[in-house]
Amino acid sequence: MNSNPANTTNPNGSSATGEGVSTAVPAAASPTFSPLYQQIKGLITQSLESGEWKPGEIIPSEVELAARYKVSQGTVRKAIDELAADNLLVRRQGKGTFVATHNEDRAQFRFLRLLADDGAEHPHVSRLLECRRLRASADIARQLDLKPADPVVLIKRLLQFDGEVTVLDEIWLPGAVFRGLTLERLSEYKGPLYAMFETEFGTRMIRATEKIRAVAAEPTVADLLRVPAGFPLLSVERVSYTYGDRPVEVRRGWYVTTGYYYQNDLS
Repeated sequence: MNSNPANTTNPNGSSATGEGVSTAVPAAASPTFSPLYQQIKGLITQSLESGEWKPGEIIPSEVELAARYKVSQGTVRKAIDELAADNLLVRRQGKGTFVATHNEDRAQFRFLRLLADDGAEHPHVSRLLECRRLRASADIARQLDLKPADPVVLIKRLLQFDGEVTVLDEIWLPGAVFRGLTLERLSEYKGPLYAMFETEFGTRMIRATEKIRAVAAEPTVADLLRVPAGFPLLSVERVSYTYGDRPVEVRRGWYVTTGYYYQNDLS
């Protein structure tokens, strides 16, 4: 019996050295394939991202898309169903399928989830405080996938619900994407902020992640929200993404929830 470990044989037939280094070839990973409708979904998304179909425009019919991609109409329908569920497309009965836009009434409260205690979505008024360009801090640069000290745009605003100051927002945007955004330009635009980003800067917010916590109002925040220092507030930190899962907004909001609650629908 040979007691030299350098000459021992592994169960797979390969020899092992005294250091225990195996020469065995690892098994190849199995290839993965996405369902056909997911591939069609990806192709349609590419057309949306490239601007082939603009926000608010009708897209080709299912029959036309099936012919274009050489697949069945059912495959196209399943892809469109998922894109509609993702809020990228909107089906309109008897009219067709349209590219979703932040200008639609239904989109107003998709990212602003503050509701009155009666469950109603109350309209709000935005009051701009400032809009300026500066260098990104390390934290903001990390969240926006930028380099530290890259240019960013900072927007500060207040939201009033039923005449009461309810939300203070700090919004950070990548300077290269939002070049030319000024306080004057923001003030002149009549409509939702995300609609402006979409129509004037070609940047559509697709999804967002949020962190929510209870905080005590710091003096500067309390003064703007017209509450006492130390008043309980809801802090909402959001990172919003556009096509390709690229982060394009960091938003820090402080909410006065007296008479309001934050609703998030889970599925």
